[in-house]
Amino acid sequence: MNWFWFALIALICWSGSDLFSKIGCCGEKDKTAHLKMVVAVGLVMGLHAAYMIVFHHVSVTWDVVWTYLPVSLLYILSMTLGYVGLRYIELSISSPICNSSGALVAVLCLCTGALSDYNGPQKAVILCAVGLVCLGVVGLGVVEAREDDDLRRRRQEHANRKYAKSWLAICLPVAYCLLDAAGTFADSLVLETLDEDAANAAYELTFLFAAVCCFVYVKFIKKDKFIPKMEAPKYIGAAFETAGQFAYIYAIGDQAHVALAAPIISAYCVASVVWSRIFLKEKLSWKHYAMITLV
Repeated sequence: MNWFWFALIALICWSGSDLFSKIGCCGEKDKTAHLKMVVAVGLVMGLHAAYMIVFHHVSVTWDVVWTYLPVSLLYILSMTLGYVGLRYIELSISSPICNSSGALVAVLCLCTGALSDYNGPQKAVILCAVGLVCLGVVGLGVVEAREDDDLRRRRQEHANRKYAKSWLAICLPVAYCLLDAAGTFADSLVLETLDEDAANAAYELTFLFAAVCCFVYVKFIKKDKFIPKMEAPKYIGAAFETAGQFAYIYAIGDQAHVALAAPIISAYCVASVVWSRIFLKEKLSWKHYAMITLV
């Protein structure tokens, strides 16, 4: 049952990462906030990788880095798109869409025979759950697109920020979902041949390289400033992200339970909706919440 506890830790940590990433990326005037978020996550992950290498003697070779690189790139790209999306839509809506990726992983496992250990009724339950998730995601998109502008304005009266209707706001979380699902499925396959600690350290070092590239672009090409007060939430979110990633790699590394671990971890969107309601004052319509319940 170790995979379950690791999945639960990842769920809690990543919901915290959602909240602080949203706070760090939603500034209207900061056009490079998403890249600064990548810098924060990459720096914290790089420090964690260094700690694991020095104090826990984790061996990270170039062979491990190159083997895990496709998975790393899928995750990094999906997260970057997710950070961009946080500028355009409520966390209460984006998080459930993003994290329906676990349902897509279950579909991929079913298509490739990874669920051969499950009997007919168990597969039927999994397919039913996947169907509900897909229905909820599509429903969220429809509700968001068809919501009356006056109702939207009244709904957002007490929120920390107002959002306009935009298809980009839906497309970015959907893109995250697809890339993250591909990364999770690839992860479960690659971890059959790699040590979890080595793979996680390789991912963190790759993220550190992406962070350096983003820092150079923001600081020296865009000539933008890093203001400590504005960056603090990003680094808190990065710490939660790193802790969640550490737990996630062990949860998903259990090949026999990957089809169960992925949906559990993806359910952290429920906690994200709760945090956004409490701390960000986001309030959705009953139609939104009905679709989120399906997800």
